[in-house]
Amino acid sequence: MDAFRNMHLFVEVASAGGFRAAAERLGMPNSTLSRRVAELERDIGLRLFNRTTRRVDLTEAGRLYFERCRRIIDEARLAHEELSGMVTQPTGLIRASVPVDFALVYLSEILADFLRLYPGLRLDLDVTPRQSNLISDPVDLTIRIGEPKEQQWIARKLGMSKVALFAAPEYLAAHGTPQAPQDLVDCNCLRIADRPWKLVNNRTGDEEMIAVAGSFTANNIGLLRKLALQGMGIVALTQELVSDDVKAGRLVRLLPEWQPPDIPVYALTETRLVPAKVRVFIDFLIQNLKSKGDASQSYGSR
Repeated sequence: MDAFRNMHLFVEVASAGGFRAAAERLGMPNSTLSRRVAELERDIGLRLFNRTTRRVDLTEAGRLYFERCRRIIDEARLAHEELSGMVTQPTGLIRASVPVDFALVYLSEILADFLRLYPGLRLDLDVTPRQSNLISDPVDLTIRIGEPKEQQWIARKLGMSKVALFAAPEYLAAHGTPQAPQDLVDCNCLRIADRPWKLVNNRTGDEEMIAVAGSFTANNIGLLRKLALQGMGIVALTQELVSDDVKAGRLVRLLPEWQPPDIPVYALTETRLVPAKVRVFIDFLIQNLKSKGDASQSYGSR
Protein backbone atom coordinates (compact mmCIF):
# COMPACT_ATOMS: atom_id res chain seq x y z
CA MET A 1 0.00 0.00 0.00
CA ASP A 2 2.89 2.40 0.73
CA ALA A 3 4.27 1.68 -2.73
CA PHE A 4 0.91 2.57 -4.27
CA ARG A 5 0.67 5.83 -2.28
CA ASN A 6 4.20 6.74 -3.32
CA MET A 7 3.31 5.93 -6.93
CA HIS A 8 0.47 8.44 -6.70
CA LEU A 9 2.87 11.08 -5.38
CA PHE A 10 5.33 10.35 -8.19
CA VAL A 11 2.56 10.88 -10.78
CA GLU A 12 1.65 14.20 -9.15
CA VAL A 13 5.27 15.41 -9.29
CA ALA A 14 5.67 14.33 -12.93
CA SER A 15 2.37 15.95 -13.92
CA ALA A 16 3.16 19.20 -12.09
CA GLY A 17 6.69 19.36 -13.50
CA GLY A 18 8.36 19.67 -10.11
CA PHE A 19 8.23 18.94 -6.38
CA ARG A 20 7.26 22.43 -5.22
CA ALA A 21 4.24 22.73 -7.50
CA ALA A 22 3.12 19.19 -6.65
CA ALA A 23 3.53 19.80 -2.92
CA GLU A 24 1.33 22.90 -3.15
CA ARG A 25 -1.29 20.97 -5.10
CA LEU A 26 -1.24 18.10 -2.59
CA GLY A 27 -1.07 20.35 0.48
CA MET A 28 1.96 18.60 1.96
CA PRO A 29 5.53 19.68 2.81
CA ASN A 30 8.00 19.65 -0.06
CA SER A 31 10.50 17.72 2.07
CA THR A 32 7.97 14.97 2.79
CA LEU A 33 7.07 14.65 -0.87
CA SER A 34 10.75 14.44 -1.88
CA ARG A 35 11.42 11.76 0.76
CA ARG A 36 8.43 9.66 -0.34
CA VAL A 37 9.47 9.74 -4.01
CA ALA A 38 13.03 8.82 -2.99
CA GLU A 39 11.58 5.81 -1.14
CA LEU A 40 9.82 4.76 -4.33
CA GLU A 41 13.06 5.05 -6.30
CA ARG A 42 14.82 2.85 -3.72
CA ASP A 43 12.01 0.29 -3.87
CA ILE A 44 12.20 -0.12 -7.64
CA GLY A 45 15.98 0.35 -7.85
CA LEU A 46 15.92 3.06 -10.52
CA ARG A 47 16.21 6.83 -10.57
CA LEU A 48 12.98 8.39 -11.82
CA PHE A 49 14.00 12.06 -11.78
CA ASN A 50 17.14 13.98 -12.63
CA ARG A 51 17.27 16.71 -9.99
CA THR A 52 19.22 19.97 -10.21
CA THR A 53 18.92 23.20 -8.26
CA ARG A 54 16.87 24.73 -11.09
CA ARG A 55 14.74 21.94 -12.53
CA VAL A 56 13.47 18.39 -12.21
CA ASP A 57 13.25 16.17 -15.30
CA LEU A 58 12.05 12.61 -15.78
CA THR A 59 14.70 10.04 -16.63
CA GLU A 60 14.06 7.57 -19.44
CA ALA A 61 12.91 5.04 -16.84
CA GLY A 62 10.80 7.75 -15.22
CA ARG A 63 9.00 8.55 -18.47
CA LEU A 64 8.13 4.89 -19.02
CA TYR A 65 7.02 4.48 -15.41
CA PHE A 66 4.94 7.66 -15.57
CA GLU A 67 2.98 6.47 -18.62
CA ARG A 68 2.11 3.20 -16.90
CA CYS A 69 1.47 4.62 -13.44
CA ARG A 70 -0.72 7.46 -14.67
CA ARG A 71 -3.21 4.99 -16.13
CA ILE A 72 -3.23 2.98 -12.90
CA ILE A 73 -3.88 6.10 -10.83
CA ASP A 74 -6.59 7.27 -13.23
CA GLU A 75 -8.38 3.93 -13.02
CA ALA A 76 -8.21 4.00 -9.23
CA ARG A 77 -9.58 7.55 -9.17
CA LEU A 78 -12.40 6.57 -11.51
CA ALA A 79 -13.32 3.62 -9.29
CA HIS A 80 -13.47 5.98 -6.32
CA GLU A 81 -15.71 8.37 -8.26
CA GLU A 82 -18.12 5.58 -9.12
CA LEU A 83 -18.43 4.60 -5.47
CA SER A 84 -18.67 8.12 -4.09
CA GLY A 85 -21.56 9.24 -6.28
CA MET A 86 -19.57 11.68 -8.39
CA VAL A 87 -21.07 10.26 -11.55
CA THR A 88 -24.39 11.97 -10.88
CA GLN A 89 -22.92 15.12 -9.35
CA PRO A 90 -19.35 15.45 -10.66
CA THR A 91 -17.07 18.18 -9.40
CA GLY A 92 -13.78 19.70 -10.50
CA LEU A 93 -12.16 21.40 -13.46
CA ILE A 94 -12.67 20.34 -17.11
CA ARG A 95 -9.89 21.44 -19.46
CA ALA A 96 -10.79 21.27 -23.14
CA SER A 97 -9.21 22.42 -26.40
CA VAL A 98 -11.84 23.70 -28.83
CA PRO A 99 -11.66 25.14 -32.38
CA VAL A 100 -12.30 28.88 -32.43
CA ASP A 101 -15.28 28.88 -34.80
CA PHE A 102 -16.96 25.91 -33.11
CA ALA A 103 -16.68 27.62 -29.73
CA LEU A 104 -18.11 30.92 -30.96
CA VAL A 105 -20.95 29.48 -33.04
CA TYR A 106 -22.19 26.74 -30.71
CA LEU A 107 -20.51 26.43 -27.33
CA SER A 108 -21.08 30.07 -26.40
CA GLU A 109 -24.84 29.42 -26.48
CA ILE A 110 -24.97 26.26 -24.36
CA LEU A 111 -22.11 26.42 -21.85
CA ALA A 112 -24.12 28.48 -19.37
CA ASP A 113 -26.77 25.75 -19.32
CA PHE A 114 -24.10 23.14 -18.66
CA LEU A 115 -22.66 25.01 -15.69
CA ARG A 116 -26.14 25.56 -14.26
CA LEU A 117 -26.83 21.83 -14.61
CA TYR A 118 -23.52 20.88 -12.95
CA PRO A 119 -22.72 23.65 -10.44
CA GLY A 120 -19.78 21.70 -9.04
CA LEU A 121 -17.90 21.85 -12.34
CA ARG A 122 -15.64 24.54 -13.79
CA LEU A 123 -14.52 24.95 -17.41
CA ASP A 124 -11.12 25.98 -18.74
CA LEU A 125 -11.36 26.20 -22.54
CA ASP A 126 -8.34 26.62 -24.79
CA VAL A 127 -10.06 28.22 -27.81
CA THR A 128 -7.46 27.84 -30.53
CA PRO A 129 -6.96 26.84 -34.18
CA ARG A 130 -4.04 24.68 -33.02
CA GLN A 131 -4.63 20.95 -32.60
CA SER A 132 -3.76 20.09 -29.01
CA ASN A 133 -1.83 17.00 -27.93
CA LEU A 134 -3.59 15.04 -25.19
CA ILE A 135 -0.25 13.90 -23.74
CA SER A 136 1.85 17.07 -23.73
CA ASP A 137 -0.92 19.68 -23.31
CA PRO A 138 -2.85 20.13 -20.05
CA VAL A 139 -6.28 19.17 -21.44
CA ASP A 140 -8.81 16.45 -20.64
CA LEU A 141 -10.31 16.39 -24.12
CA THR A 142 -10.01 18.09 -27.48
CA ILE A 143 -12.60 18.64 -30.19
CA ARG A 144 -11.69 17.91 -33.80
CA ILE A 145 -13.47 18.91 -37.00
CA GLY A 146 -12.94 16.12 -39.54
CA GLU A 147 -11.53 12.64 -39.17
CA PRO A 148 -8.79 12.67 -36.48
CA LYS A 149 -5.32 11.74 -37.64
CA GLU A 150 -4.24 10.41 -34.24
CA GLN A 151 -5.23 6.75 -34.19
CA GLN A 152 -4.09 6.27 -30.59
CA TRP A 153 -6.82 8.50 -29.12
CA ILE A 154 -10.38 7.51 -28.29
CA ALA A 155 -12.81 9.39 -30.57
CA ARG A 156 -16.51 9.93 -29.82
CA LYS A 157 -18.61 11.50 -32.55
CA LEU A 158 -20.52 14.63 -31.58
CA GLY A 159 -22.29 15.01 -34.92
CA MET A 160 -21.89 15.59 -38.64
CA SER A 161 -21.28 19.06 -40.03
CA LYS A 162 -22.91 20.43 -43.17
CA VAL A 163 -22.00 23.57 -45.09
CA ALA A 164 -23.48 25.40 -48.05
CA LEU A 165 -22.37 28.04 -50.54
CA PHE A 166 -23.26 31.70 -49.97
CA ALA A 167 -22.57 35.14 -51.45
CA ALA A 168 -23.80 38.68 -50.90
CA PRO A 169 -26.37 40.13 -53.35
CA GLU A 170 -23.84 42.85 -54.22
CA TYR A 171 -21.32 40.26 -55.42
CA LEU A 172 -23.94 38.40 -57.46
CA ALA A 173 -25.18 41.61 -59.04
CA ALA A 174 -21.66 42.49 -60.17
CA HIS A 175 -20.44 39.04 -61.23
CA GLY A 176 -23.54 36.94 -61.91
CA THR A 177 -25.05 33.97 -60.08
CA PRO A 178 -23.46 30.55 -60.75
CA GLN A 179 -25.95 28.06 -62.17
CA ALA A 180 -23.77 24.92 -62.03
CA PRO A 181 -20.73 23.80 -60.01
CA GLN A 182 -18.31 24.43 -62.88
CA ASP A 183 -19.37 28.10 -62.94
CA LEU A 184 -17.46 28.51 -59.66
CA VAL A 185 -14.18 28.28 -61.62
CA ASP A 186 -14.71 31.86 -62.82
CA CYS A 187 -15.77 33.17 -59.37
CA ASN A 188 -13.77 34.69 -56.53
CA CYS A 189 -14.03 31.98 -53.88
CA LEU A 190 -13.12 32.69 -50.25
CA ARG A 191 -11.56 29.50 -48.93
CA ILE A 192 -10.40 27.73 -45.78
CA ALA A 193 -7.49 26.22 -47.71
CA ASP A 194 -6.00 26.52 -51.19
CA ARG A 195 -7.43 23.33 -52.64
CA PRO A 196 -10.35 22.27 -54.90
CA TRP A 197 -13.91 22.21 -53.58
CA LYS A 198 -15.69 18.87 -53.59
CA LEU A 199 -19.44 19.24 -54.07
CA VAL A 200 -22.11 16.53 -53.74
CA ASN A 201 -25.54 16.64 -55.35
CA ASN A 202 -28.17 16.25 -52.60
CA ARG A 203 -30.60 14.56 -54.94
CA THR A 204 -28.49 12.23 -57.09
CA GLY A 205 -25.33 11.79 -55.03
CA ASP A 206 -23.16 12.88 -57.97
CA GLU A 207 -19.83 14.47 -57.06
CA GLU A 208 -17.88 17.31 -58.67
CA MET A 209 -14.32 18.46 -57.95
CA ILE A 210 -14.08 22.16 -58.73
CA ALA A 211 -10.69 23.89 -59.09
CA VAL A 212 -11.81 27.08 -57.39
CA ALA A 213 -9.56 30.09 -56.94
CA GLY A 214 -9.82 33.43 -55.23
CA SER A 215 -8.13 36.36 -53.59
CA PHE A 216 -8.29 35.17 -49.99
CA THR A 217 -7.79 32.10 -47.78
CA ALA A 218 -8.06 31.92 -43.97
CA ASN A 219 -8.50 29.28 -41.28
CA ASN A 220 -11.34 31.21 -39.62
CA ILE A 221 -14.88 30.99 -40.95
CA GLY A 222 -15.95 34.07 -38.99
CA LEU A 223 -13.50 36.17 -40.98
CA LEU A 224 -14.61 34.58 -44.24
CA ARG A 225 -18.23 35.38 -43.37
CA LYS A 226 -17.39 39.06 -42.88
CA LEU A 227 -15.61 39.20 -46.23
CA ALA A 228 -18.57 37.54 -47.93
CA LEU A 229 -20.92 40.10 -46.33
CA GLN A 230 -18.77 42.84 -47.87
CA GLY A 231 -19.36 41.37 -51.33
CA MET A 232 -15.85 39.95 -51.71
CA GLY A 233 -16.84 36.56 -53.11
CA ILE A 234 -18.44 33.14 -52.66
CA VAL A 235 -17.85 31.19 -49.47
CA ALA A 236 -18.70 27.78 -47.97
CA LEU A 237 -20.17 28.44 -44.51
CA THR A 238 -22.30 26.75 -41.90
CA GLN A 239 -26.01 27.24 -42.24
CA GLU A 240 -26.24 27.91 -38.50
CA LEU A 241 -23.63 30.66 -38.68
CA VAL A 242 -25.37 32.61 -41.46
CA SER A 243 -29.05 31.86 -40.80
CA ASP A 244 -29.73 35.45 -39.68
CA ASP A 245 -27.81 36.83 -42.67
CA VAL A 246 -29.89 34.75 -45.06
CA LYS A 247 -33.17 35.79 -43.41
CA ALA A 248 -32.17 39.46 -43.60
CA GLY A 249 -31.11 39.13 -47.24
CA ARG A 250 -27.46 39.94 -46.52
CA LEU A 251 -26.38 36.58 -47.98
CA VAL A 252 -27.93 34.31 -50.61
CA ARG A 253 -27.54 30.54 -50.73
CA LEU A 254 -26.16 29.31 -54.05
CA LEU A 255 -26.54 26.00 -55.90
CA PRO A 256 -29.00 24.59 -53.32
CA GLU A 257 -28.75 21.08 -54.80
CA TRP A 258 -24.98 21.04 -54.22
CA GLN A 259 -22.93 21.20 -51.03
CA PRO A 260 -19.59 20.00 -49.64
CA PRO A 261 -19.62 16.49 -48.13
CA ASP A 262 -20.56 16.00 -44.51
CA ILE A 263 -17.70 16.42 -42.03
CA PRO A 264 -17.70 14.60 -38.67
CA VAL A 265 -17.09 16.40 -35.37
CA TYR A 266 -15.35 14.39 -32.64
CA ALA A 267 -14.42 14.69 -29.00
CA LEU A 268 -11.05 13.01 -28.40
CA THR A 269 -9.79 11.65 -25.09
CA GLU A 270 -6.61 9.80 -24.22
CA THR A 271 -8.45 6.76 -22.87
CA ARG A 272 -11.94 5.30 -22.61
CA LEU A 273 -11.66 5.54 -18.82
CA VAL A 274 -12.49 9.22 -18.57
CA PRO A 275 -13.55 10.91 -15.32
CA ALA A 276 -17.25 11.45 -14.72
CA LYS A 277 -16.84 15.21 -15.24
CA VAL A 278 -15.51 14.64 -18.78
CA ARG A 279 -18.12 12.02 -19.59
CA VAL A 280 -21.06 14.26 -18.63
CA PHE A 281 -19.56 17.13 -20.64
CA ILE A 282 -19.29 15.01 -23.80
CA ASP A 283 -22.81 13.62 -23.27
CA PHE A 284 -24.11 17.16 -22.80
CA LEU A 285 -22.49 18.32 -26.04
CA ILE A 286 -23.98 15.44 -28.01
CA GLN A 287 -27.48 15.98 -26.63
CA ASN A 288 -27.56 19.76 -26.86
CA LEU A 289 -25.91 20.12 -30.25
CA LYS A 290 -28.54 17.77 -31.65
CA SER A 291 -31.43 19.49 -29.89
CA LYS A 292 -30.32 22.94 -31.09
CA GLY A 293 -32.07 22.55 -34.41
CA ASP A 294 -29.58 19.76 -35.09
CA ALA A 295 -26.79 22.31 -34.93
CA SER A 296 -24.16 19.58 -34.90
CA GLN A 297 -25.43 18.71 -38.34
CA SER A 298 -24.66 22.17 -39.70
CA TYR A 299 -21.25 23.08 -38.41
CA GLY A 300 -18.75 24.29 -41.00
CA SER A 301 -15.98 22.35 -42.69
CA ARG A 302 -12.23 22.44 -42.24
